[in-house]
Amino acid sequence: MKVLQFREAVCEAMSEEMRRDESIYLMGEEVAEYNGAYKASKGMLDEFGAKRVIDTPISELGFAGVAIGSAMNGNRPIVEFMTFNFSLVAIDQIINNAAKMRQMSGGQINIPIVFRGPTASAGQLAATHSQAFESWYANCPGLKVIVPSNPADAKGLLKSAIRDDDPVIFMESEQMYGDKGEVPEGEYVIPIGVAEIKRKGTDVTIVSFGKIIKEAYLAAEALAKEGIECEIIDLRTVRPMDHNTILESVKKTNRLVILEEAWPFGNVATEITYQVQSRVFDYLDAPIIKINTADTPAPYSPVLLEEWLPNSNDVIKAVKKVMYK
Repeated sequence: MKVLQFREAVCEAMSEEMRRDESIYLMGEEVAEYNGAYKASKGMLDEFGAKRVIDTPISELGFAGVAIGSAMNGNRPIVEFMTFNFSLVAIDQIINNAAKMRQMSGGQINIPIVFRGPTASAGQLAATHSQAFESWYANCPGLKVIVPSNPADAKGLLKSAIRDDDPVIFMESEQMYGDKGEVPEGEYVIPIGVAEIKRKGTDVTIVSFGKIIKEAYLAAEALAKEGIECEIIDLRTVRPMDHNTILESVKKTNRLVILEEAWPFGNVATEITYQVQSRVFDYLDAPIIKINTADTPAPYSPVLLEEWLPNSNDVIKAVKKVMYK
């Protein structure tokens, strides 16, 4: 094992795949000369040149459309959005062209493309730069949505995403790029659509994904000191969702808490709640609790932002509630 930062794992995944397949290229704002807004493409321009690591204008709709057209013609683009907040400018291309082209062409045209970049809040970036888009894109058939929480998963899942023949939304976080973790040596991929049990437990299941899962780990450590053992599932892929891993865990623990950094209405946690109550209702010993951000745009004030975001104390309270403690 070697230790890499999250940004280094992303860079390594892209570079390894570009060495393997000349049809793969990276494009986006500041990905080349500046080595990436978050240095996730550091050194790639020097290795692959300006024809395969391409700086774009500030025109997400334009370069997303160019990349989709390129994918239709046999290439495998990686498109970096400086933040998925900016992908709203390109959402018509992503939803109406990338996601739907296979069906609209009767299976004749596929779009092997990865859209990647950070999602959700990242400190004092205020309301228009702090939105979580996982559930937005997961709502659309034809898209796969991946949200890794650590460097090893990021590398293995990004390599799988680049090799996939369908459009993939790959979501990161500004606040994770500096995170360090062990990453396997050599070639490896992680299958899309497979969740992982990160911590085994017997009393309650906690499902989460992305950077907010760190709060679940903190809560589990504190609860263990009180004799409550939490099982933590990292969803990793939002769509397709690994329902079976969640269902089997709930059948064992009989309780479920879902932690998600998103607004409360119509999110990933809502879908998980529906699947669990409809398929293993008789195993539940308490109502499911989902923990989300406050139902407002993200505030700029650090004091208000701390109140707006879910944290480990919220998880502890929820676990104790489903445990009737």
